[in-house]
Amino acid sequence: MKILCIGDVVAKEGIDTLIKYLPRLKRQYCPDIVIVNGENSADGNGIDKSSYDAIINAGADAVTGGNHSFMRRNADILHDSEKRLLRPQNITEFCSGVGVLEIDMTRYTLRIVNLAGSLYSKEKVQNPFIFADSLDFSDKRVITVVDFHAEATSEKRALGFLLDSRASLVFGTHTHIQTNDAQILEGGLGYITDIGMTGVYDSVIGKDKEVCVHNFLYPESRQKIRDAKGSCIISGIIAEINEQTRRCEKIEPVNIKE
Repeated sequence: MKILCIGDVVAKEGIDTLIKYLPRLKRQYCPDIVIVNGENSADGNGIDKSSYDAIINAGADAVTGGNHSFMRRNADILHDSEKRLLRPQNITEFCSGVGVLEIDMTRYTLRIVNLAGSLYSKEKVQNPFIFADSLDFSDKRVITVVDFHAEATSEKRALGFLLDSRASLVFGTHTHIQTNDAQILEGGLGYITDIGMTGVYDSVIGKDKEVCVHNFLYPESRQKIRDAKGSCIISGIIAEINEQTRRCEKIEPVNIKE
């Protein structure tokens, strides 16, 4: 099977970029499943009904989240009502929605797991390693893919090694910068530390660069962060999983820069 994973969609510019380029990527790679991280897809931050619907209508089969999943009003209602919308399963202060989605692919089941990192987290996070280690991998017909929404490279790498030979794919989100380490680990796990961002390229992770520079330079007189404007990039990965062995056979970055 082929899985196309698209990195954090940021604000209206990211939504417009996804709508513009995702159909092209689907024609090029012919994925069986498209997973899009949408936790920053609403204007400002978070995800709302409008941005969720736009991501699904653009061609996503599942939408994963992160630490900003519940920033917007009625996000709890949205997560309870939309079964293809995930939030990190191990963020314990959230009780709405789910962090594990199973999709029946006829010959096998695809299990998508959304987890949040614990290092440098402001949210109350259950140890993601304990949760990942407790997953049942005994059914050989279940292919497991994990979106690990985390800050620290070390934490992401370690989770990849924990799940090597058990899960099929672990891809990192949250830092919005695509890393140059897409690889297949010894046990057959496809891994990348971060798949990147869908949004304005000439920005600070999708936000206005002048404001961000000012706030770092003059923290005592911070300005309100605003979404960046300008030319965009869509980033992610395409991975191929052997349905019989559950091993990843190919993983490569995907980028379209305007």
